[in-house]
Amino acid sequence: MFVIIGALIVLGATVGAFLWSGGSLVLLWHPPEFLAIFGITAGVATICAPKDVLVHTIKAIIGALKGSGPNKDDYLDLMKVMYELFMLGRRNGLLALDEHVSSPESSSIFSNYPSFLADKEKVTFLCSALRPIIDGKIKPDQLEPLLKAEIDAKKHAAHGPINVLHLLGDSLPGIGIVAAVMGIILTMSVLDQGVMVIGGKISAALSGTFLGIFVAYGFINPLCNVIEFGNEAEETYYICMSRSIGAFARGLAPIMAVELARRSLEASMVPSADDLENILKSSTGG
Repeated sequence: MFVIIGALIVLGATVGAFLWSGGSLVLLWHPPEFLAIFGITAGVATICAPKDVLVHTIKAIIGALKGSGPNKDDYLDLMKVMYELFMLGRRNGLLALDEHVSSPESSSIFSNYPSFLADKEKVTFLCSALRPIIDGKIKPDQLEPLLKAEIDAKKHAAHGPINVLHLLGDSLPGIGIVAAVMGIILTMSVLDQGVMVIGGKISAALSGTFLGIFVAYGFINPLCNVIEFGNEAEETYYICMSRSIGAFARGLAPIMAVELARRSLEASMVPSADDLENILKSSTGG
């Protein structure tokens, strides 16, 4: 939501200042320039990255516009899920977790948290992290490096859209100059047609430069930052999960394993230690 509000402020301030200065929006309307700039930009994007990265970039932009990223309720759901799983493993043995990890969509624990269950990637990470512990295929102190490697891979993949958008943001001013140069070339061909025709051609050429700079610095570069902040928030979510699971694997009590996760986060994202303990115990009937 804030991204959309910010974009409207940028657009409103620019258009407002132009109109206040006596300009007319008609002077900025040059469809051939738009075609050149946005067409070349689309071509650059197609050249610079594989298809899956481009698809990921579109999803990242949509996510940024929606304001995606874990919030306080998401973290609280995560801690409740982990606590219930850890308590079940502590009371009934690790094998009791097998039915929940193997089929989370039909799990009585996961079904209590539909928003968490709806995020397949996070559910898969949690289940795949618990699987080696249940199967006894890994020592507890070997688990966290394994999870860190998976988080690093996710971080690397998430950086692809940022690379694409950075390139487009850096390229757009130059693409605007290309459009302007084409306009100047056209202007040179009509020097004998009077001041009004020449002025119109120069106006169209300069609008190309304006549009390239405006889109780059007003929208694309700020959008890169939003996506990067979102990626950092997602990474923190996975780190929080991995630390808690690693602590449980090493033998920490469920409440302390979840407390470790809580301490990995900003205070604004989670309740206090006492409040969290009361919430967790009430969620499992004590």
